Amino acid sequence: MAREIISTENAPQAIGTYSQAVKVDNTVYLSGQIPLIPESMELVDGDIEAQIVQVFENLQAVTDAAGGDFSHVVKLNVFLTDLANFPVVNDVMARYFTEPYPARAAIGVAALPKAAEVEMDAVLVIE
Repeated sequence: MAREIISTENAPQAIGTYSQAVKVDNTVYLSGQIPLIPESMELVDGDIEAQIVQVFENLQAVTDAAGGDFSHVVKLNVFLTDLANFPVVNDVMARYFTEPYPARAAIGVAALPKAAEVEMDAVLVIE
């Protein structure tokens, strides 16, 4: 089993004991991303839409570093502190993904790191 750690300066650096992503053969497991700006490691200013956009930008940076793109995403997990914001996730996601869409789960949580309102992780399969 070939295992490769994926890391990029274009996404926030890990704030704990984890890697940005791990590639095993042709599958890439992306760690959760919150709406941190990579350069400052601070939460993006703005509303929930701004946070969701920043999360997708962070995921995209790690996906790019792994040699893939969003068409390779087979599973996306979305964690929200307020599930009422789920329609905004759909609106923003449509800017980044085209059909066929990946499998997805949306989970309501009590809190996220750094008081973020959204976190997402993903699995890619790169052919």
